[in-house]
Amino acid sequence: MDKLLYVAMSGAKETLASQAANNDNLANASTAGFKAALSAFQTRNVTGAGYAARAYATASTVGWNPTVGEQQTTGNALDVAVQGSGFIAVQDASGSEAYTRAGDFHVDPSGQLLTGGGCPVLGDAGPLALPPATSVSIAADGTVSVVPLGQSPNSVAAVGRIKLVNLPAESLRRSADGLYRTADGTPAEADSSVTLASGVLESSNVNITGCLVNMIELARRFELQVKALHTAEEDGQASAKLLRSSSAA
Repeated sequence: MDKLLYVAMSGAKETLASQAANNDNLANASTAGFKAALSAFQTRNVTGAGYAARAYATASTVGWNPTVGEQQTTGNALDVAVQGSGFIAVQDASGSEAYTRAGDFHVDPSGQLLTGGGCPVLGDAGPLALPPATSVSIAADGTVSVVPLGQSPNSVAAVGRIKLVNLPAESLRRSADGLYRTADGTPAEADSSVTLASGVLESSNVNITGCLVNMIELARRFELQVKALHTAEEDGQASAKLLRSSSAA
């Protein structure tokens, strides 16, 4: 089989994979704290008998963009944004420690402090649980304080401190659930230098315009690969016709 067919097929397949990564970024353009995935194509030579004159491309996610997103003021006391580098420690679905930049917190009916994605926020001694309160505040160092229900506004009580960590981007791996984890799964140590801003949310760092332009480029690239498939088919039919004519002669 002519290698053109394989090269065009693999090119179309990898283009679709890159399109999926691009669309995932675009879908999360309004997700708090989301970091855009970075994808790239890599050239591979087609191996086998004959002259090595053709190559194909493979698409893969090569990491994520650590750039800090813009901060948007919400006025919600439970919204926080990490200032500069750092992450908020949370508990994932398996009960393990993971990290996020999304600070859109809320309190569930049982008093547990959760992220917008439903992950319990971790403190120094595990998931943070709040007693019934008339108000909740989060300080720059992550200390969570409440005014207990039925108490005067001056009766402020600290109920825990959010675990904040500071890890280099290259030491973290982002999973399909959008959370970050250390490469070896070991929980990171709390870092007191990481601070929060209350009433603020970090927006996604996705470049919407860039994603739209990339979407058009990938769509055109896919069309070219499909045209190459049709060309390979037409060449095969023409070759078969010539062989039949030669045999008849």
